[in-house]
Formats: sequence, C-alpha cells, structure tokens
Amino acid sequence: MKQTNYQLFDFLDFDPDLTGKSAQSRLWRAGKPAAIEKDGLGIRISVPFQCQKLSNDIQPDSTIAPEYFDVVVRAYGEKILRVAIEFGESVKENSPMLALAEDLEETALRIEKRESKWLVKDEKEVVRAAIDLSPPDIDFWSDLLPAPEEVFQAIFYPDGKKAISISSHDQFFPARVDAVGLGVITEANRAQKATISFAAKPNERFVGTGERFTKLDLSGRTFQLKNQDGQGVNNRRTYKNIPFYLSSEGYGVFMHTSAYGKISLADHSTRSAQLLVEEPLLDVFLMGGDSPEDILLQYRRLTGFPALPPLWSFGIWMSRMTYFSAEEVEEICDRLRDEDYPCDVIHLDTGWFKTDWLCEWKFNPERFPDPRGFVGKLKAKGYRLSLWQMPYIAAEAEQHEEAKANNYMGPIKEIKVQGGSNFSALDYAGTIDFTYPAAVEWYKELLKELLEMGVTCIKTDFGEEIHLDATYHDMSAESLNNLYALLYQKAAFEVTKEVTGEGIVWARAGWAGCQRYPIHWGGDAAASWDGMAGSLKGGLHLGLSGFGFWSHDVPGFHGVPNFMNSVIPDDLYVRWTQFGVFTSHIRYHGTSKREPYHYPAIADTVRKWWKLRYILLPYILEQSKKTTTTGMPVLRAMLLHYPNDPMCWHLDDQYFFGDTFLVAPVMNSENSREVYLPEGNWVNFFTGENQRGNQWIKMEEISLDEMPVWVKEGAVIPIYPESIQCTDQINMDHSLELEIGSSFKGIWQANLMSSI
Repeated sequence: MKQTNYQLFDFLDFDPDLTGKSAQSRLWRAGKPAAIEKDGLGIRISVPFQCQKLSNDIQPDSTIAPEYFDVVVRAYGEKILRVAIEFGESVKENSPMLALAEDLEETALRIEKRESKWLVKDEKEVVRAAIDLSPPDIDFWSDLLPAPEEVFQAIFYPDGKKAISISSHDQFFPARVDAVGLGVITEANRAQKATISFAAKPNERFVGTGERFTKLDLSGRTFQLKNQDGQGVNNRRTYKNIPFYLSSEGYGVFMHTSAYGKISLADHSTRSAQLLVEEPLLDVFLMGGDSPEDILLQYRRLTGFPALPPLWSFGIWMSRMTYFSAEEVEEICDRLRDEDYPCDVIHLDTGWFKTDWLCEWKFNPERFPDPRGFVGKLKAKGYRLSLWQMPYIAAEAEQHEEAKANNYMGPIKEIKVQGGSNFSALDYAGTIDFTYPAAVEWYKELLKELLEMGVTCIKTDFGEEIHLDATYHDMSAESLNNLYALLYQKAAFEVTKEVTGEGIVWARAGWAGCQRYPIHWGGDAAASWDGMAGSLKGGLHLGLSGFGFWSHDVPGFHGVPNFMNSVIPDDLYVRWTQFGVFTSHIRYHGTSKREPYHYPAIADTVRKWWKLRYILLPYILEQSKKTTTTGMPVLRAMLLHYPNDPMCWHLDDQYFFGDTFLVAPVMNSENSREVYLPEGNWVNFFTGENQRGNQWIKMEEISLDEMPVWVKEGAVIPIYPESIQCTDQINMDHSLELEIGSSFKGIWQANLMSSI
C-alpha cells in the first residue's frame, strides 16, 4: 500500500479506498471517563468510545451513540502497572508468555477523587495513576474550526516516579490526528483491533522490540510484529519479534499478546510511541525503574528469567551445513584434537537423516550404523553431540500418517511445494501442534529416544512461521504464529532437561518468554562484513528485549555471491572468531568449510583465540550466573552501563561483554576503527595501553592477533590458566584472578597465559 501520510491508513491500516469491504471498518476513540470504582485489588474506569467518521480526517460521528468499555488498572509490586481493556476478548491470566517471579504479587490500589482528576494510589500512598478530567485551558476568540472532542487523558506512574502519559492530543487541527491515544477498530460491528499511544519527547530514544538488524536508537521506525524467516541479518524481516520496548525516559512497555501488531516509535508522529494489536484486547504492562537494567529486570520478573546453560555449552561448537556420516564427524573431531584445537560440541545439521532435510528424528542406518556407539565414542573424546531438526512434517516422513491420524499436526488444505529448497514451512505437510498436549508428548518422545542415547542438545530450528491455513487445537493460526516459538522451544527444553539433567536448546525464532529457554542464535547471516555488523546489531537489540544468552554463526552462514560455495576471506574468519570469543556462546556454522585447519594461513591465530576463550570460561560462567538473576544479558549494549551518556544510546558496533570487557570488533579489511570510551580509566586488554575515557579514539593497523577490547583499570577477572581440550578437563578450583593494574602489559604477555 502506498504511503498516504494519514494516521487512519498508514498506521491503523484502513484501506484508503474507503468503499466496499473497507466501508465496514470504523475507528472508535476513547473519550472522557464516566466513572471509576474498585475492582478487586485493582480499579476499573468506565470509558465511552465514540465512533469516528470514515474519512481522511478523524472526527466523531455524532449519529452513532458511544459504547462503553472498562479500562482496568492493576499494580504488581512497586514498579509495574497493568492496563487492560477488553473489547471482546478476555485478559489471559494463564498466558504461556507470563512467568511471574514468586515475589511479584498484585498490590492493592485505591481511589482518591479530586475536583479535576482521579488519583490511583497504592498501599503506601504512592500515586500510580492520575486520570485527568480537566477541560483544556481556552481563551476563545474564533469559531473557524470546531472544538476538539473530549478524549481519554491519563498519566501512569508504574514506579511512582516515572510519568507515562497517554498521547491525548497528537494533532494538527482537531480532525487531523497523528496518533490515537486509545482506540478500537471494528469491522462489521465487531471489535477486531486495538491501539494505544504514549507521549514521546523530542529527544527520546527507543530500543528493544526483538532482534532488529538496524541502528540502536529505533526512534523514527515502525515495526511489524510478525515473525518470519529473516533470510539474513540485514533487512526488516526478523525471526524474533518481541512486543516490548525500552525508552531512554526510564520506562518500558510490554504489550502482552501473541497477535500480529505494530510498534511505531516516534515515526508516524514524533510526538507518540504507538501500539496496534490485531485482536479485540489491549493488555499492556508498564514498567519503571532506576536504570535500563532495572526495567529489564521487571520485564523478566513478568516473563521469566533465562535458565543457566551447562558449562560445556560455553566451549567451542563446530558445525557446517552439513556433515553426512559418522566417519566424517569422527575424522573432524580427531583432527581438532590432534592439532590442539579445544572444542566441546559437534553439531550435525540436516545430513544425519535417511534423506537430507527430510526430518524423521532417526539416524541414517547406512551412514550412521551404530548411533549409540557413535555418540558414546564422541563423548569419550570430550565432545557433546547437537542435532538439527524442525517442527514441520513432510508428506514423505515416516511419522506423517501417525501425526495426521492423531491430529498431532494442524491439518492443511493443500501442500504447496515451492521447489529449490526446503527453507519454508510451506514445503511440508503440516506443523506440529504444540497447543495440543498429546502432540507435545508425542514430540517429546521423538526427542527422548535421541537424548537417551547420549545426544545433549536439540537445535530447534525454524518455528518463526507455521502453516497459516491449518486448524490448531487451542488457538487460531494467526494467534499461534508468533507464540509458536515459545511452545516449541519449551517442549524441547523440558524433555532435554528431563533426560539429561541439563536444560538447553539451540533456537532461532523468538517471542516474549523465549528467553527462559536458551540458547538463541542470530540466524542465517551473510559471511561478509555487513553480515557481521548486522549480527551484532541484532544481538544488542535482543539483549535489550529480555534475552540473556545469544550467539551467531561464525564466520557467517552463507556465501556471497555464491550462497553455497563462495570462499570465506581469512581476515573475516579471524575477526568474526574474535567477536565470537566475546559472545556468550560461540558456534562455527555455514554452507561451506568452517573447520579452522582449512584456513592454513590463519590456523595458528584461530587456535590462539580458541584457547583464550577457554581461559575466559570462569569469567563467562560468573557473568552468565548474573544474567539468570538480574536484567542484564551477557552481551550488553553500552547504555546498560552508561544510561546517562547520550552517546551510548547510539552505539551499535561496540558493546560490553559482562561487567568488565568493552568490546569493539573490527568489521573491515582495513584493520581500523573508532572506539568510544566512556568516562573512566581504561586499559587495552591486548596491549596494556592506558587511555582516559569520555572520548573517541582512532585505532589503525590493528593486528589480527589483537582486537579493540578495553577493561576498566583495577578490574579483576577470573581466568583458567591451564591448557585444556574441553570443559570435561576443567577444575574451577584452579581458577585464578587476573588484575588489570599498572603492571599489566596485555593478555598475550601475561605470565598466567603460558598455556597459550
């Protein structure tokens, strides 16, 4: 649809034609509240909604009587408010997206009525909301334009301090509205969509909303909340939409829904942050906090904290698309050991089945004649085995008839074979229905057989798209599409933990709550500098959307321009390796050779960096444990440490790795870059150079042995000083502390680094 620059069409999705079917659609706008009363522990506000004329301008249709709906406000603890309006669908109290912390309880609210406003206070007499009933201040002299209609005016104080105002008067003249504060859209007299807008300040910055492959400050952008195959990391498509954003003004907003929708952050109007959801319900959580980390903590208290992945998962993962036999895998594993490359995980992608890509959850009996023995042999050498699979069932699959007969997959009308690849759910006969408990148990049994033979991780690939023409047990396909990733990963995580004692998946899709089931990776990045840069942007935004553990394919997934066969440049391989070393998890994967010994000119350099990864494991584990109890991810946007430094709300090519490391990956063949050092005294981790902060520094001719990584002077870093081949050999009691003091000359020169 072409842009019209009218709110009704460009954001609210009305058809500009305004005839035919579109004539059945109407916008209803919230007016001045009529009544307020207690509602259990919360409060309920009766609000009239006035139908608007079907025209470019938004103005009331006085021929239609208003309809009344209730705005319900509830408080959870001292920093969270819930604002909900049911237009035809009920609030989901037992939503799979919610996993409230044990200490997060609903707080009683009370009403205090004043002449021109209603105050909503909690048990400590803290004002948590103010409903403004006052008329605008008018000095009348002209009737050139009609007076504006009365609208819903409210200010919410989720933590009793930060004010979040409904955007009540975002307009040019009364009928030329650029944002609707609170509204509902009907089609054929039935509520279908709802919208709410909050006032935005001129210099307000926004982050979050999922895995965005774009600039850190999202102001001036509108995002569709519809998961899809991202097909790379340099476009608007994304595998992980999260209906949550965080503002530089000190608040966060979580739109509790799995329906399709939009978030527009000072885009359609610079005066408003606007939300649209395609269901007859608005259920919004508002969070306040003393810092961005505090706000993310509140979000996790609502939707769940990340589980701690097992120690071995923090080692090196080796993979490509794909290995085809036990003999091939064993040869690779032996060569890595023989050439002194530490490694913990070997991953089999699509080639372990009878037919490549035909997922049947069973090893090819010819190429893997003894799966149990194969897995055991790998484990004896210190390797865990990870397996790829997908949630779609092919018509040719062994399990198809059973799944179809028992309704384990949503039946579809017609199998649409695209040809050329199996990269889409449309190539398959059905999607496993994780809304159906019997299907969940059936799927778990498929995985249980593999896990019982010693497999330690399931790659829960895909899941960002499902068959939308199918019928599912517990919800519509449209409502399930975004939520599907959560149900899918939950099932795989649970059965893995049940059988192995360790909860873990390797997942691509995401939605609110998926952070509970790590690990998530960034998808199919191009093996190029822009693929590397896009991956980092996605990881930063995902960490600002509640996720704690994140990885990416080193050194990119697919070749350019030849998808399968382009040669990976040596410098890209090394620079992406360095980036991976300073990420919560590091996995090599892609469409061509990824093993370091295939790159002889840089093989020794890569080995050196792999060994550094294992030396840093005590630090990585320490920071990972913090991630499971705080609002911090492991890979952190700079703003999480320096929220009052405006520059840090814009930095998307450098980051903090845990509390200590400021990491600035080199992402070009010129071996140079600029680095921003915030306030403080900084020490270069590789050269020992000291530098004062609060300035930009230009770094030239950065050796492939080095990387711009800075540490605060005086920092103490737990390290593991012994050379090991895998985490089975680690004894954390042997860890030492590395102090970054005046005698520190760089990590390569440190006496404790003799194992490198």
